[in-house]
Amino acid sequence: MHFSSTKISYRNTNSFSKLVLDYLDGAEQLKEFYSFPTNIEGLKKSIEKRKDFPVNRALLEAQLTEQYKNIQISTKLQTNIEALLSEDTFSVCTAHQPNIFTGHLYFIYKILHAIKLSEELSNLIPEKKFVPIYYMGSEDADLDELGEVHVNGTHYKWQTLQTGAVGRMVVDKEFIKIIDAIAGQLSIEKFGEEIISAVRVCYKENVTIEKATFHFVHQLFNKYGLVILMPDNKVFKKEFAPVIKRELEEQFSEKAVAATVSKFPKEYKVQAAGREINLFYLKGNSRERIEKNGDDFKIANTNIVFSKDELDAEVCAKPERFSPNVILRPVFQETILPNIAFIGGGGEIAYWLELKEVFLQTNTFFPLLILRNSFTLIDKKTSEKIASLGFNRNDIFKSEAKLLEEIVLRASSVKLNIKDEKEAVKIIYDQIKDVAAEVDDSLNCHVHALRTQVLNKLEMLEKKILKAEKKKFDAQQRQIKKIKVHVNPSDNLQERVDNVLQYLAKYGETFIDILYKEQSVLSSEFTILTEQ
Repeated sequence: MHFSSTKISYRNTNSFSKLVLDYLDGAEQLKEFYSFPTNIEGLKKSIEKRKDFPVNRALLEAQLTEQYKNIQISTKLQTNIEALLSEDTFSVCTAHQPNIFTGHLYFIYKILHAIKLSEELSNLIPEKKFVPIYYMGSEDADLDELGEVHVNGTHYKWQTLQTGAVGRMVVDKEFIKIIDAIAGQLSIEKFGEEIISAVRVCYKENVTIEKATFHFVHQLFNKYGLVILMPDNKVFKKEFAPVIKRELEEQFSEKAVAATVSKFPKEYKVQAAGREINLFYLKGNSRERIEKNGDDFKIANTNIVFSKDELDAEVCAKPERFSPNVILRPVFQETILPNIAFIGGGGEIAYWLELKEVFLQTNTFFPLLILRNSFTLIDKKTSEKIASLGFNRNDIFKSEAKLLEEIVLRASSVKLNIKDEKEAVKIIYDQIKDVAAEVDDSLNCHVHALRTQVLNKLEMLEKKILKAEKKKFDAQQRQIKKIKVHVNPSDNLQERVDNVLQYLAKYGETFIDILYKEQSVLSSEFTILTEQ
């Protein structure tokens, strides 16, 4: 199996926000909202600056060693864990929630980006070591998002009655039903039975989603030395306790974000404004907001109320019950990791750009921000369809209507535009205007209105001619639709819809190796991979 790659600009995909595109271009109006430029010099500066923000390396290494106890790990992974004890070792981190079966393809892409960057930096700066880390956001409670998956165009949704943090939920009978349904779909593929078997080993009944995700991701990336960090525990939360206490006492983070957002260029949409208290309270199957209620603190949607002293005591005794939301989670991450770069998607980069003041106020290191790599995968059959219609790979991001129009204009035996006729009408009305002006200048407006009216009607006629001709190209239209279903499912980027299972079933673990090989480090270009 071989794939060829084509690099195109992110702009040409028509799928990324103005903010992200401007960030990639190094736009001047965004520079005050981040610390380092996305280039090798920026990385070197990040490494130097990171030394001023020590982390508890002994605790990190001990927790990871405990986490991987009784699990077979590669020599590379073992070396990476041990290396974190050294002050000359730094991490390259990406983060994501434990979506079932990893969710969308970009979950895989961002992890491989972190792995590739770590290895490139270790080669480029041999006196230092760089470790790729996947930080699992297992405290997220959005089951609607985390509990669904698309495999080969079929939508599967986990119908469970469990509530609270998704990572703490357990695989139940409804979850097993999803595995069985996917198995029926993928077992016909070359590696289908193999990948379903791997899924069943990881996602066993009564195993937490956090643990199942850990085992599945470990299976995929163990040989690459990826360190998976599960931060939802008492030891890590204790490191974060000073920030938790300050947030409860001062509600500082909302003010810090508001100060940043007030300076944010108006052309950009605010991604995450936050709340008065950007913490949740985790207990049992509940993850609810902490709200200020006079001098007390109330846990939303419950009868739990704490006085200030009681809540302070709770933080000291049970720090694992406090969960940062999107505003404070990055600070928690950078508190426990010796991180120099964070790799995230467009939405993540957007909200990180609102958080610099939060980092400053907590004296926490603000890492270099890198947009994760993006791919579209075109199999051999789809590639042949694209070529047969006279298109190239770069055309796949055009709309169905635009692609069909190009075919019609290219292949039609009749004239489909009346451009010359419209120009002739303009000339005639210019002549009429001259005649009318000799009689009365005030008639110019009337002539101009008539000219506009006629040209508008001709535009409508031209569209009707094209529409009528399109009906002769039904076969091509069906082919375009099949292409778009593959490369832009649901009018979205493939990586934001498809799941990795369908590709592993078809190509096996070699699929991961191909994606790793094609990872760019800092080039910021979109990659189209075409099966040969």
